[in-house]
Amino acid sequence: MSEPTARWPVTVTAGPYALLALLAGVTVAVKRSAGESLLIDLALCALMAAWMLGVFTLRPAWRERVPVMAVFFTVLILLMAILVIRDPWFGFFTPAAYVFAFRVLRWPWEPIGVGAVAVVSGTAQAYGVDKTTAVGLITYGAVVAANVIPMCAFAWYARRDARRNEERECALHEAREANRKLAASLAENAALHEQLLVQARNAGVQDERRRMAREIHDTLAQGLTGIITQLHAAKHSGDDPAEWHRHVEAATKLAGEGLSEARRSVHALRPEPLETARLSEALAGVAKRWSALQEIPVQIMTTGTARPMRPEAEVALLRTAQEALANVAKHARASRVGVTLSYMEHEVALDVRDDGGGFDPAWLTHDVADGPRTAHRGFGLIAMRQRIEGLSGTLQVESEPGAGTGISARVPAERAESPA
Repeated sequence: MSEPTARWPVTVTAGPYALLALLAGVTVAVKRSAGESLLIDLALCALMAAWMLGVFTLRPAWRERVPVMAVFFTVLILLMAILVIRDPWFGFFTPAAYVFAFRVLRWPWEPIGVGAVAVVSGTAQAYGVDKTTAVGLITYGAVVAANVIPMCAFAWYARRDARRNEERECALHEAREANRKLAASLAENAALHEQLLVQARNAGVQDERRRMAREIHDTLAQGLTGIITQLHAAKHSGDDPAEWHRHVEAATKLAGEGLSEARRSVHALRPEPLETARLSEALAGVAKRWSALQEIPVQIMTTGTARPMRPEAEVALLRTAQEALANVAKHARASRVGVTLSYMEHEVALDVRDDGGGFDPAWLTHDVADGPRTAHRGFGLIAMRQRIEGLSGTLQVESEPGAGTGISARVPAERAESPA
């Protein structure tokens, strides 16, 4: 079934034919008893039925064509008007005519068609009024107006309600579309949120791996290197028991310190030197112990006014100093080292310089295959850089073969939060 046909109930499409047949039967009964001719009336009824059947009933697709329906309705009203003028009881066909007017005509032609039907209906109702007198004409006009005015007003209100319904339907459609888009956006946001959670989880895992790698390098690796160095020294101490005992005791102390620092790293605690002392004092302690083990003099200097810093900044500078001193012991073959901590207005700087053999900084960009010494030093410097740059700081390495090495780390001088 086509769309236009589906919108027209069977009672509406078949009703006009039944009503027209009933009125034709009335015409036959009335005029046959009066002895009048039935030819014109029945011909007009047949013509009206054929017109509705050929243009409207059998052509459902034409119902959506505004010009065709305008012609259809005009011819229908003319035939109805002729029948009403001849036989007033054809005024009872007006309900079907009103249905056609409201169904097939578009605004603003709809009230005109409704008015035309009302005029024909009023004419039928005023059939017995003498229209040759002024009173009769006034009466006829009043009857017609009594049909036209309320029906046109009804058409206007129906149009207004139809427009409101269309607006409500449009609003509902827009609301449904907005809800659909919102649901799609929520689903997309949920997917993005889940993706961000996965990325954040992966990033957290990677950060923790890097942190553990740095801590292992700064604690276990350095401690084990020191222990090995002391054990080698004890092995080559010859027959000197005091020298052998000193190196073994130093190795034992390094092992204990390394174990303690490893435990603190696992629990993400501050390094032990920073637990009871300021950064400058912790650096001095670390440098003195290193100097005693390596038998290399260290000059320690602090400039500016020392002040509390963020714990993570103090840890980063302390680990940088430890890594720099460890590199001096393993690679530099230096005779003296200088450690300077500078408190400036907007940043705090740590400088570690030695007079050792130096190296070509370009080695740091080579692969690990260049050698274990370069690879180890490269990882240590990478760990330093990650710590410092993670605090919006900078790390610079200056070195030249035969001219020593200088490492300078700078971090923003943000004060630690005051305790409550």
